[in-house]
Amino acid sequence: MQIMKFGVSMALAMGMATAASAQAGNQISVPIQGLRNNQGVVRCGLYASAAGFRQPGKEFRGVAAPITSQQATCVFTDVPPGTYAVAVFHAENNETQLQTNFLGQPKEGYGFSRNPSTTFGAPEFNAAAYAYPGGVTSWPVQLTY
Repeated sequence: MQIMKFGVSMALAMGMATAASAQAGNQISVPIQGLRNNQGVVRCGLYASAAGFRQPGKEFRGVAAPITSQQATCVFTDVPPGTYAVAVFHAENNETQLQTNFLGQPKEGYGFSRNPSTTFGAPEFNAAAYAYPGGVTSWPVQLTY
């Protein structure tokens, strides 16, 4: 019985190590263009599905990137292969959620991966999503104010 438990434990440990090593080195960089100033940070959310896309706290991963010379890059590391979309906003006052006016329009710069049109509102997940096979990639985002 002890040998069987040990064998199962080793198999699980080896499986987890293999999954971890398969993700090591996977990186999605999101260079942000169109920042109007160097105030605050840029906040980026990496979303893994349409469920919760653009909703605070529903992201698969979130990062904040410092701004230098009106440029910033959000970097997501050790990302497993999958389908992802990125939502970005310029947190000029270091806030954690996008600020909107009484009509629900953003007060700050915002953008999405694939730079879909936002003329008639925020895009759906599929309009901003990429199929990510793993490795190192870059998904530039142009902010709209």
